[in-house]
Order: sequence, then structure tokens, then C-alpha cells
Amino acid sequence: MKQEKIAILGGGNLGVAIAEGLLTKGNYDAANIYLTRRNIRSIEALRDKGLQVTTDNKLAVRESRLILLCVQPAQLPALLEEISPWLNPGQHVLISVITSISIQTIAQAVGEDFAIIRSMPNTAIAIHQSMTCLAFNEKSRGVEKEVVALFDCLGSTLVIEEELMAAATVLCASGIAFYMRFIRAATQGGIQLGFDAADALKIAVQVSKGVSGLLETNRSHPEQEIDKVTTPRGCTIAGLNEMEHQGFSPAFIRGLATSYERIQNMKKQ
Repeated sequence: MKQEKIAILGGGNLGVAIAEGLLTKGNYDAANIYLTRRNIRSIEALRDKGLQVTTDNKLAVRESRLILLCVQPAQLPALLEEISPWLNPGQHVLISVITSISIQTIAQAVGEDFAIIRSMPNTAIAIHQSMTCLAFNEKSRGVEKEVVALFDCLGSTLVIEEELMAAATVLCASGIAFYMRFIRAATQGGIQLGFDAADALKIAVQVSKGVSGLLETNRSHPEQEIDKVTTPRGCTIAGLNEMEHQGFSPAFIRGLATSYERIQNMKKQ
């Protein structure tokens, strides 16, 4: 078991998901995971699992090597000001999961000598099924394998250029909500067709697993798999054409683009 100590600064939904993912995967000793929050009442249960739950960011930083920044964007300046006196470029690796905050913004606050990584996981990290995109600055190239390995044990990872981080946020993080909405719609449709709610949801979830499994196993394009289940004048092609007629694909793409535009606007604020 690795004995590297990790400080997760910000015990919100994503911070807790990362902590629980690292814990249940078994690659990290619970005693070596620090999780901080100003009000720890809602995460006290994690202390019972052995995690170091605290309100003291400075303590967590002093005791750790890997520092995960998991607060809201508006909270980051105050957090960096608080912990900067305790940061050491020879000891600490900074990993940010904060939307729209660039590596350069963090470097300007703490110094250019730090290894700084931007990470965009999603909440499926708690069950080791996250899709996580990572971008590294030059100082962090020496720890790239280590950081990739950290997130690989929590799902799949992809190293990208930082300029693609806004797009990664939409597809990886916001994507969880978009796909959930699709499954909800499939469930509602199933109910309309006669299934009870529980059975309709079970079917929709399992079908979504099958779709992902086929694409991953066969390394195929979605249209190739669609062709396998459509027949001339069949019910499947009729349903697909009606969905497209009602704007399914354009609406989904517009949703992605709107989220992307929102992130771009956040950078300017």
C-alpha cells in the first residue's frame, strides 16, 4: 500500500468522491488521506473510516505531498493565500480540479517553481469509473506517471493540452448530468410504454452499460453499432429518424456548446 500522503482541500461533492474513491480502491492508507472543510459536520462519517478529517488546511498541507485543490473558484484566492507560506516546491505537487482556473493563475499565486496539474474528473470517481483529463505544466513533467497512476486507479485518464480543459469540463464533468438526463428520459419513455418505474430504470441503466461496453470492446464507431440493430422499414430506424426530426442530436450538441460558452465567460469574470 502506498504511503504517500494526500491533502484534499475542499470536502464538497467532488472532494469527498475523490477521497472515497482512493479509500475504497485500497491503494492508499486512509490515515494518509487528509480531507478539509470549513464545516466538517457533513463529512464527519469519513473520520469513522479512518480518514484525517479536519478544518485545518495548513496542517493538511504540512503533512502531505500531493495537494488537491477542490474548492469553488471564488474560494481559491483565499485558500492559496492561506497555504502559500507552508508550500514547498521541493515537497509539494499541486493538483487543481477547479473549473476555469488556469495553471498560470495558480503559479502567479504560489510561484513558478511548483509542479502544477489541472485535473478534470467527474463524480463517478467515487466508484472508480471517472473519465479524468489531465494537463501538466513543465515543472510537473517529472511526476506525470505518478499523477496519471493516481487517477488511473479511479477510472480512465487522458493527458491533454491545457487549452482543451474547458471542453473536457463539459464532456467529463457536466457530461455526467447530460447522460443522466438521457437515462431519465429513457426511463420516462419506458413507463409510458408500460413498464413500472423501477423496471424501466433498470433497463435504461443496463442498456447504457451495454452501449459503453460494445464501443469499448469493439473499438467501433457508434454508427457501426447502430447499423447492426436497424433493418429496412424497421422500428429502430423509425424511432431514430423521429428523434432526429425532433432535434435530438442538435439539441444535445447545443447543450454542450452552451456549457462551453459559460465556462469561457467564467474565465473573463
